[in-house]
Amino acid sequence: MQKKIGHVTLLVKNFDEAIEFYTEKAGFVLLTDNHFGNGMRWVTVAPSKDAQTAIVFVVADTEAKQDRVGTQAANHVFLVVQTGDFYRDYEQMKANGVHFLSEPKEVPWGIEAVFEDLYGNRLDLVQHNGF
Repeated sequence: MQKKIGHVTLLVKNFDEAIEFYTEKAGFVLLTDNHFGNGMRWVTVAPSKDAQTAIVFVVADTEAKQDRVGTQAANHVFLVVQTGDFYRDYEQMKANGVHFLSEPKEVPWGIEAVFEDLYGNRLDLVQHNGF
């Protein structure tokens, strides 16, 4: 039996603003947006349709959850987004208004640059070199 991580939870303030950032600025695709009534929704996004792991948005509906929005990894990289064409994605994301914390840099494992989502969570855009 194959095992994998299916979803990673990301606390958000609002479903629609999170969808807008991740799909229109970061270049992700909306996989699901199911409405169940009474404000309940199941919303998932991923870097591509065939990604094996997706982000599920959860609205921060308590004070404790609200305190964690944007700091789920305590200002460390929360997620790594792997790409086969770093500069294409980097330039597109910058043109869409995504805030990168640094310029792209060559590292032993490839090329990377850290960016922030709309809440301040840090994500790493990486193109691996096979190392």
